Amino acid sequence: MEATVAERGQITLPKTVRDALGLTKGSVLKVELEGSRIVLRKSVDDAISRVRGKFALDPSAGPEQG
Repeated sequence: MEATVAERGQITLPKTVRDALGLTKGSVLKVELEGSRIVLRKSVDDAISRVRGKFALDPSAGPEQG
């Protein structure tokens, strides 16, 4: 696969890559250099923050008493 660097330094990730990693608009990627390679990694913090919102507890509920 190839990606071309645009005038402003932007690249478009191929759709197969975006789909495989579940990347959507606003996804955060870590950019790292390993020698002469550019490595993009899906941010773990980004994935965790999305899931965290789905499982947030109601703070007013308090512990159950039985």
